[in-house]
Amino acid sequence: MLVKGDAFINKLTLLFVFDKMECPLSENTIIDMCCSSNNWISYMDSSPIINKLLDENFIANVANYGDPLYIITPEGRYCLAEFYIKIPSSTREAITSFVKQYKSHYRRKQECSADYYMNKDSTYTVYLKINDMGQPLLELKFNVPNRQTAKNIYKKWEEKAGNVYALIYDHLVD
Repeated sequence: MLVKGDAFINKLTLLFVFDKMECPLSENTIIDMCCSSNNWISYMDSSPIINKLLDENFIANVANYGDPLYIITPEGRYCLAEFYIKIPSSTREAITSFVKQYKSHYRRKQECSADYYMNKDSTYTVYLKINDMGQPLLELKFNVPNRQTAKNIYKKWEEKAGNVYALIYDHLVD
């Protein structure tokens, strides 16, 4: 069970973020949202809080592949419902407003990943991926002639991934 104090509020705050996001979250997303973009919990506390919430069965790892993705459990929702009022109203309002504004951004960011690296022949390999619940939905890997092309593809991937997936899917399924 949760122990009252700063750790108690931090756990509730994180459960509130999970509740508002309504989707699985990676640790990187949690850190970005709660520590880097906002000051809801400290960076040093984030990993221990995630581990404690896992141990207490308030969140669960739902990814079967790749990096863990966490989601609030029914026990976590019950705990949040019981102690919701303990989260300062200003924090609840800030989280609600932030999630409303950036929810789709964080979902896309988690679902789409990109990377590129230089090959021995000075060309570049671009690696693009779309995940669904932690499992790869689409992976593309191809060579491009130079770093600038690789960088442009890397920058556009998050925005264009859905259209690329739909185009490939439509061409292969029909």
